[in-house]
Amino acid sequence: MSGHAAAPGLFDPMVLRGLELSHRGWVAAMCQYSADAVNAPGVPNDWHLMHLGSFAAGGAALIITEATAVSPEGRISPQDTGLYTPEQVGAWRRITDFVHRHSAVDTKIGVQLAHAGRKASTYPPFAAGRGSVPVDDGGWQTVGPTAEAFGRYAAPAALDEAGIRQVIADFAQAAERAVEAGFDTIEIHAAHGYLLHQFLTPLVNTRTDGWGGSEEARNRLTLEVIDAVRAVIPDSMPLLLRISATDWMPGGLDEHSSARLAAEAGRRGVDLVDVSTGGAVPAAAIPVAPGYQTGFAESIRADAGIPTAAVGLIRSAAEAEETLRGGRADAVLIGRAALSDPHWWLHAAEELDVKLPWAPQYERARPA
Repeated sequence: MSGHAAAPGLFDPMVLRGLELSHRGWVAAMCQYSADAVNAPGVPNDWHLMHLGSFAAGGAALIITEATAVSPEGRISPQDTGLYTPEQVGAWRRITDFVHRHSAVDTKIGVQLAHAGRKASTYPPFAAGRGSVPVDDGGWQTVGPTAEAFGRYAAPAALDEAGIRQVIADFAQAAERAVEAGFDTIEIHAAHGYLLHQFLTPLVNTRTDGWGGSEEARNRLTLEVIDAVRAVIPDSMPLLLRISATDWMPGGLDEHSSARLAAEAGRRGVDLVDVSTGGAVPAAAIPVAPGYQTGFAESIRADAGIPTAAVGLIRSAAEAEETLRGGRADAVLIGRAALSDPHWWLHAAEELDVKLPWAPQYERARPA
């Protein structure tokens, strides 16, 4: 899958299983920490409708929601969204219907299913509190592969066999709810130091049972989650996997171990790997810069033989186009730039002189 001059560009269409995407510029998952933790825990609301709907009107081909917990204890914060109750299903259905009805380019929407593990039960970044939320302030006991804490966060309880099996079941049940809620695709979140990543990396997973002790055993939970989700969603629905390709630490995950995981994930029914990095341990020094993760998307794409999406400070249309035309990834995910400009894709089409169909309400915004 090496790059070549004829590689598709940003506004070329893409097909994943039965899902037709109008182009290759997507919205990255971005936590909003905006659910009502007291009156409607885990339920997306008008903020989420506006936030995600703006990207549909702005020309995104695919929107990935924020990390959406598969269980109450899987939430990063008490203000996170979830997919573990019927009320949450109904609220998400309102949003998926809205996106499908009011998009500029037949926008599709996917949900990122997640469990935060030992990084759960934390205060949102814009709250007065910092670190772990105490139980008497709405927090809960977290879980992880071991009882070792993430930095100064509260120590988790080590999952036993029954707890691990429950996590797998929770992902599968959330996937069924995602189908009911009208999502077009599902992304399994195995990155950024959350529970699946905690099991994947030797920096955190020091177990010596069947869920740790070797690369195969550390990969087992993520792969069994993939199997469980794939088994309950339609064959026509694509399945995505977000990974941290490197821990940026000696002895941690790197592009080679991540490529092996990606290849096996592909054999089990994952259609595209969303390649991010970092998050497993607080001490890692990450060299953040424009496009700093793109090389990992390129190497995993080549070594694992699976489509990838690049993410991480891709800000301009030119950067996105160059990444795709260079064969480094099959799609790009836009995050901060989309928050700054929810019509990023319409403006990118102008920059690249592509005749992207605008919503008629925006015709007057075209340059004279």
